[in-house]
Amino acid sequence: MRRVQYEHSGGPEVLEVVSAEVPTPGLGELLVRVEAIGVTLPVVRKVREPREPIPLGGEIAGEVVAVGEGVTSCMPGYRVTGLCFGHGYAEYALLNSAMASTIPDGASAVDAVALVRSGLVALGALDAARPQPGESALITAAASGVGHLAVQLARVRGAERVVAAVSDLAKAEFLYELGVDEVVAYPQESWGEPADYALDAVGGELLGPALAALAPGGRLVAYSSGGGTIQAYDLLVGAKSVIGFQMARVARETPDIYEHWRQELWQYFASGQLRPAVHAEFPLAEAAHAHTAIETRANLGKVVLIP
Repeated sequence: MRRVQYEHSGGPEVLEVVSAEVPTPGLGELLVRVEAIGVTLPVVRKVREPREPIPLGGEIAGEVVAVGEGVTSCMPGYRVTGLCFGHGYAEYALLNSAMASTIPDGASAVDAVALVRSGLVALGALDAARPQPGESALITAAASGVGHLAVQLARVRGAERVVAAVSDLAKAEFLYELGVDEVVAYPQESWGEPADYALDAVGGELLGPALAALAPGGRLVAYSSGGGTIQAYDLLVGAKSVIGFQMARVARETPDIYEHWRQELWQYFASGQLRPAVHAEFPLAEAAHAHTAIETRANLGKVVLIP
């Protein structure tokens, strides 16, 4: 089979397609013939980290072709999606059965990788903000794979006003089509009327402006891998709060909530309330182009690899 990997850290140019053996599923694992792979910012960032190369994991979707010992929930022939922690940029990949979610009839593998993992992060971050009907929401990186779902979910959960913050106002038309009320660009000083809560996927130097864009008593949910710091005084002066959200912790410690969110996402998809958008579908051999789309912030929605 073909697989994408890299030998040393660097930009997208270090990715290469190699020949590899089809893996054998172990205890609790599924062997999936991969039909679609969701490219994520954390994986793109890891390729640049000055450390030993790691397997390119991420969201995968496809058909189960074999199962390991102890698997009773997903049999060969099932169509599933889930987060692969091993080599996911491949024609065949191993998926822990506990991370697998069945793809319902009428949905494609591309729909699945555009919706489930990104949607889980968006929905989890939104729940962490404790939204109330009639409140206003601010979403950063709003045109990203997670962000474009978050703006829709905020509306579904009762937001009266949804503000999308992006790096380039050229993305505004895409976001207005998704139903947002305002689009603002960072790092400009003012983001308009203060919001009741914000979901930040950028981090770094944007944490401060995102906090400043909140109304008194506002909540900032930080779920970025980009780091950043906030001054305690900026919290005290407006009685604001910052909440950290990590999907891995939810999946590990409260699997019932994780599964409930998965079912909720598919229900929103089936009803037409949630529309996952795909920026582009790249063949496996063009994984470097997929990473470039993420790094340059060019994507409108999800970036997908097709083996």
